[in-house]
Amino acid sequence: MIPAEVLMAFSLAAVLLALAPGPDNIFVLTQSAISGRIAGIWVVLGLCTGLVVHTAAVALGVAAIIKASAVAFTVLKLAGAGYLIYLAWGAFRAKAQDMSGDVPAFTALQLYRRGLIMNVTNPKVAIFFLAFFPQFTDPARGSMVGQIAVLGLVFMVVTFVVFSAVALLSGGLRNWLTGSPRAQVMINRVAGAVFVGLALKIVTSER
Repeated sequence: MIPAEVLMAFSLAAVLLALAPGPDNIFVLTQSAISGRIAGIWVVLGLCTGLVVHTAAVALGVAAIIKASAVAFTVLKLAGAGYLIYLAWGAFRAKAQDMSGDVPAFTALQLYRRGLIMNVTNPKVAIFFLAFFPQFTDPARGSMVGQIAVLGLVFMVVTFVVFSAVALLSGGLRNWLTGSPRAQVMINRVAGAVFVGLALKIVTSER
C-alpha cells in the first residue's frame, strides 16, 4: 500500500510534468486546433492508453531492455519519427474543409489510433517511467508490480485531466478557423512543421 503523502507528491510531480511542453501535449494542442475539442479528447484517450503500455513495460522489465539495447531503442524511435513524418505529410497536403458543426475531420478511431501510436512509439516515455516510478516505490510495502501499476494509473488520470484541459482550450481556435479557409491551411502547415520538429526531436534523442 502506497502512503497517501507519497501518492500526493507523485500526483503533484505528474501534474507539473504533464504541463511542461512536450511532444504529447503539443500533439494534443495541434490536433484540437485543427479538428476541434472532441477530436482532441479522442487523441488524449489514445495517449493515455499508450501510458498503460509503458507502465506495463516498466513493471515487466521491458523498458530496462529498451534502455540497455541500442538496437531496440533505435528501432522504436525511428518508427515513432516515421509516423510523425507521415502525419506531417498529410498536414502539409491538407486543404480547407467545411468545419461547420462539431464533427471531427477524422473518425474517433483514427484520432484514438494517432494518440496511441504517438505515445507507444516514443521510447523516452518508457525510459522516463523506468527512472521516475521507482523513486516512489518501496519493496517493504509489498509487490513492486502492484505499486508501479498504481502509480501508472495515477499518472494516467492526471495526464487525462491536464491534456483534456489543453484540448478544450486549444479547441476554441476551431471557431476562428471555421470562417477562414486560409487560416485552416495555415494551421495545417504549422501542424506539419510541428510534427517534423517532433520527429527530429525523437530521432536525435539518446538513451
